[in-house]
Amino acid sequence: MEKKNRIVMSVMDMGNKVVEEVELDPHVFDGSVKKKTLYQAIVGYRANRRLGLAQTKTRGEISGGGKKPWRQKGTGRARHGSTRSPLWRHGGVVFGPHPRDFSYSLPQQIRNEALRSSLNAKIAAGDMVLVEKIHVLAPKTKEFAKFLDALKVSTGSVLCVLESVTENIKRSARNIPGLRLLDASSLNAYDVMNTNKIIMSRDSLKNITKRLKNA
Repeated sequence: MEKKNRIVMSVMDMGNKVVEEVELDPHVFDGSVKKKTLYQAIVGYRANRRLGLAQTKTRGEISGGGKKPWRQKGTGRARHGSTRSPLWRHGGVVFGPHPRDFSYSLPQQIRNEALRSSLNAKIAAGDMVLVEKIHVLAPKTKEFAKFLDALKVSTGSVLCVLESVTENIKRSARNIPGLRLLDASSLNAYDVMNTNKIIMSRDSLKNITKRLKNA
C-alpha cells in the first residue's frame, strides 16, 4: 500500500498568530504535482477566456470595386477586374482572421487533478497561508490592508479564497492593488497558478478538500 505524504500547516488568526496546527487530508494534499495535467488545464482555461474578435474583410465584404479599373487589353498594364483585389491597396485580405470561439471543455477529472496539483505546488513553495477566519467589521480598506501587512503578503498579486465574499470584505478589498477575492466553489488551477500568494480561510479549505476528495 502506497504511503501518503503528511502535510501539516499552521492556522493563523488575522494578527498572524498561530491558532493551531492542522494536518491536511493526505488523499488530496499529498505533495504530488502533475505538470502535464496542470499544463493541459491552464491552456484550457486560457483558451476559454479568449474573445476571438479579430476580424478582417475579404474582397467580397469591402465596398466599391465593382467597376473594372481599365480595359482588358491595350493599356500595357496587367489585367485587373476589381480594385478590391487582395493585390491592391485597400483590397481584401486573403485567409485573414474572423471571429471564432476558442473555448473547449475539459473533463471534470482533469480539472480537479489540476486544482489539486496547483494547490500542492503552492503549499510546497510556501506561498499559501491558512487563516482561521477572515472578518471585517466595517467596509474600510485600512482594516484589510492591516490584515495583509500582518501576514506579510501585502506586495505582489494576492488571491484571497473565502467560503463566501461578504459585502464588507468586498468593499474593504476593492482598492487594494493586486488583491483578488474568490469563492472557494469557483477556485480553479488557473487562478491558483496566476497569483503569487494565496490566503485561504479554514472553511474554504474544508470545502475544497471535500470537493476534491469526492471527485
